[in-house]
Amino acid sequence: MIMVRAIVRPEKTSEVMSALLDAGYPAITKMEVFGRGKQRGLKVGNVTYDELPKEMLITVVPDEEKDLVIRAILDSARTGEKGAFGDGKIFVSTVDEVYTVSSGTREA
Repeated sequence: MIMVRAIVRPEKTSEVMSALLDAGYPAITKMEVFGRGKQRGLKVGNVTYDELPKEMLITVVPDEEKDLVIRAILDSARTGEKGAFGDGKIFVSTVDEVYTVSSGTREA
């Protein structure tokens, strides 16, 4: 299994969640996060905002469905046709084990 963590602009969250739902991936965990990328925040006049609000969306999918999930996120999270700084990042990692808390069963 694969865990996909996407950090996106807050105004793009509902678009991304809708795209994942439409693609058949309704299970998502959403968290408000703050951070900055390589550009080191945002400078407006003399004020620098070095921690910008973002949303982190997490889902776990079968290995063979990873590319579909990533494409849905990329297509829905990108600002404009070419994208812009601050559109976000997607992190992909393997999941070794998954357990359902209510039953205690291990999922394959």
